[in-house]
Amino acid sequence: MSTKPQSVASSERSWIDRFFKLQENNTNVRTEVVAGLTTFLTMVYIIFVNPDLLSVAGMPKDGVFIATILASIVGTTAMALMANYPFALAPGMGLNAFFAFTVAAVVGWQGALALVFIEGILFIILSATKFRSLLIDAIPMSLKAAISAGIGLFIALIGLVNGGIVVADPATMVTLGDLTSPVALTALFGLLVAALLYAFKVKGALVWSIAAATLFGMLPGIGVSGEFTGIVSLPAWSSFMSTAFKLDFSGVFTAASLGMMLSLFMVDLFDTAGTLVGVSTQAGYLDEDGNLPRSGSAFMADAIATVAGALFGTSTTTTYVESASGVAAGGRTGLTSIVVALLFAVALFFSPLVGLVPAAATAPALIVVGVLMMQNVKNVDWSDFTQALPGFLTIVAMPFTYSIANGIGMGFISWAVINTIVKNKNKSNLVINILAVVFAIYFVFIK
Repeated sequence: MSTKPQSVASSERSWIDRFFKLQENNTNVRTEVVAGLTTFLTMVYIIFVNPDLLSVAGMPKDGVFIATILASIVGTTAMALMANYPFALAPGMGLNAFFAFTVAAVVGWQGALALVFIEGILFIILSATKFRSLLIDAIPMSLKAAISAGIGLFIALIGLVNGGIVVADPATMVTLGDLTSPVALTALFGLLVAALLYAFKVKGALVWSIAAATLFGMLPGIGVSGEFTGIVSLPAWSSFMSTAFKLDFSGVFTAASLGMMLSLFMVDLFDTAGTLVGVSTQAGYLDEDGNLPRSGSAFMADAIATVAGALFGTSTTTTYVESASGVAAGGRTGLTSIVVALLFAVALFFSPLVGLVPAAATAPALIVVGVLMMQNVKNVDWSDFTQALPGFLTIVAMPFTYSIANGIGMGFISWAVINTIVKNKNKSNLVINILAVVFAIYFVFIK
């Protein structure tokens, strides 16, 4: 009786070993499970932040909560099965802000979902070829880094506003808010918790900071958190159906949508590519030429996730840089991703917690993500003014004009103009020039 369970366990492990190539990657089931749990804890904050952000566009939080989880499950599972990498996917930070504050403001959230869907289909087509990789290579490193840093500032600004730390002012446009208000106190408390947890390298720091800020918001005299209705419940499928498959294509095939479509395309392109390269470098996946094996499969999984997310009712789904935490814990194969997907499935049954979390509690997460993304500013060559000015305009235009698209456009235009005038053939290329013309037309005749 005692040998049969051992035989079954051995058989199951042997199948897992063969499918995910655990031995070839010098890992085992236990290590992959721990790595999956680590990655999940570092990125699960998205199930609280994403519904809060997209609700600005008029989308129901319960529906977005389910859509966020389903998109994460589909994308992460696709990455595991198609590319066998320990990368997890979810609706991207920055992309969700662009969706809510820019795209949905013009075409509505149903139209915004349609744009994301079209973008995903386009990426599926491009991922089947080498065009996606060639396009990434054509964009200068300084602009890639500036785009990431600018998005970080934009996200941080949203967090500061949601936390009541920065408010509008008729004289100076923005100013310091009332830091003694319940909303600001909740946000500052959450930010302090997040900072301390990060300093002590605690896994899941953002999740714990959101939880701490939510509890703080329940204190007498604060009262910014929602009403406690329980912890576990069945998924609110009726709310999910109010966002799922609600794509509206009627207003997306217009000139005004061109710039937003291009911006969605470019941001998703750089976000995915940067994450894949960065995490793959840490994991030791890159070959001697600096190329990522199975990159086509990884890009395809990312594209499929974007299409699925749009159908479910959420903004662009992309590969998460938090996957690096799982890699650091020893994750080396798609089994890590499968564990993350399973944990997201379990999270479906904790929707009452979303109603508890106020915007002030998720604001610190936005600020911290902004801090992390700002690290890319060091990759801008500030000693070369032909790179420094376009990089600077890219970074500051995003928060100052409240638009990721404006920042990308100003960066491309300034890069093309400066390097063309000084006849810098090493930095001026056809791709940049074409994109600059497209954005110039958008700014002058459409926007």
